[in-house]
Amino acid sequence: MEDQIKSGVLPEGADQFNSLHDKIEAAFAQLNLPQPFYFASVRDNVEDKGTVDYLMDIAAQAGVDVRYIALEDIGAVDDQFVDMDNQAIKGLFKLYPWEFMVQEDFAKTIMAANTQMIEPAWKMLLSNKGILPLLWQRYPDHPNLLPAFFETVASEPLGAGWVRKPLFSREGANVDLITSSGEKVSAAGPYADGGFVRQALHALPKYRDEYRNADTYAMLGSWIVGDSAAGICIREDESLITKDTSRFLPHIILD
Repeated sequence: MEDQIKSGVLPEGADQFNSLHDKIEAAFAQLNLPQPFYFASVRDNVEDKGTVDYLMDIAAQAGVDVRYIALEDIGAVDDQFVDMDNQAIKGLFKLYPWEFMVQEDFAKTIMAANTQMIEPAWKMLLSNKGILPLLWQRYPDHPNLLPAFFETVASEPLGAGWVRKPLFSREGANVDLITSSGEKVSAAGPYADGGFVRQALHALPKYRDEYRNADTYAMLGSWIVGDSAAGICIREDESLITKDTSRFLPHIILD
């Protein structure tokens, strides 16, 4: 954005809601983290490694003694996570889903070890879409909720105006929906063998992208660091399902 202002493409005073870097650095500085602090990702996932490298760099700027370890190299000895030198891992950020962690060979060590985890295990509640029907049961007809129910073997076929989502899924994978007009939209993915929930459809807004000469759908996302809003992101797609191939768009604030 700053480069675009300097080049005259954007007017002076243009702004952007993005304090992500600064808030992450402040959070690392405020946390009482064990030293050294480890960062882990799946060894052959280039995208995840890039994200972890970036977070490590921010943590280092905040004064944290950082170490990288591939997730596959984490060991467990005497109810303690260890690195390849059998040094205890007292603190760990892992870019790896909790629902996968609890299925690994070292799962029993999670409860026994005194490793400080970022993010903590209770975040499993927020990444599991089973929270949607539970919230609807507790707060039926709440204006900030959509009707949602667990899918069972007795469930009727998916009807118009409904979405079918895996309990564990990311970036639209294995989502099926039927619009109010009866159009079916689906996205493939690796989460087809788990449980599902069904939720009433609230379609994303559609607008005409004249540059691509196509209808497109936009979704606004938000980042939270600690307990503070840290920025927004915009994803758009020609499909009603926002996927990992959806475009990531910058934004500006002019008023």
